[in-house]
Amino acid sequence: MFALKQALAAFDFIGTQLAECDQEIEAQLKRLEVHEGDPAKGKKRSRPRNAPKFDLRTQLFKMCGVDLTRIDGIDVTTALAVISETGADMSRFPTEGHFASWLGLCPGTKITGGKVMSGKTKRCANRAAQALRLAAAALRTSQSALGAYFRRLCSRMDKPKAVTAAAHKLARLIYTLLTKGQEYTDQGQDYYEQRYHQRVLRQLAQRAQKLGMKLVPTEQPA
Repeated sequence: MFALKQALAAFDFIGTQLAECDQEIEAQLKRLEVHEGDPAKGKKRSRPRNAPKFDLRTQLFKMCGVDLTRIDGIDVTTALAVISETGADMSRFPTEGHFASWLGLCPGTKITGGKVMSGKTKRCANRAAQALRLAAAALRTSQSALGAYFRRLCSRMDKPKAVTAAAHKLARLIYTLLTKGQEYTDQGQDYYEQRYHQRVLRQLAQRAQKLGMKLVPTEQPA
């Protein structure tokens, strides 16, 4: 009974500390509000277990002017982790490539004598990069264009490299939304697969043309 009493007291204390953290985060976000209105309604998503108790999605929208959670894989806690590290102003990053490089999500360029010796990404303890990697790994079961993109990566390379590549794509999308103020619209995995199929056919046609040949489609069975 004594041990149970101690455990209950510790649980109540931690709950109080978390509530105070939520209040402080909400107060700080309200101080940074520069936009009005509320984010457009999107598809319903389950609330992350470690998300603050207040409406974090709306607060982030009023700070950034765009709803980052419309990007599949990016939930409110991921968006908060990225914005807390970078802020909503991307002007210090000239391009999306600079932003991805700062996050440590770009391939390495270790070259000796004109030969690429290593393409490993640099080690980085950036909290935003860690959050994006976790978000990328969660795309494995997503029925979206990004989910199809991640599964395609996994079929071509090992999973750690695929996670980094998908996190790099998420970083570029976040940069584009914050700099251009545009909302992200998911085209769906069918759209991605169709575009991939067309790209493969175009590449095959180009290779066949170089060899003096031509691709001829077969008749589809009725």
